[in-house]
Amino acid sequence: MEYDYDNIDLDKIYIYNEFPDKQAGRWDNCGNSHFKSKVGNGEFLRKCSNCGLKKSI
Repeated sequence: MEYDYDNIDLDKIYIYNEFPDKQAGRWDNCGNSHFKSKVGNGEFLRKCSNCGLKKSI
């Protein structure tokens, strides 16, 4: 399956299973490896500290 890493919408929360990391442990948009995490309502969210990209794990 092909993923469109060139057109990332930073306002959207991506589902990890549908849009996995391009390079493990790095953010697709900026290549940063630092993130903030949040757990709530039965989901685990990761948010990049640099660009703001969000993924639900």
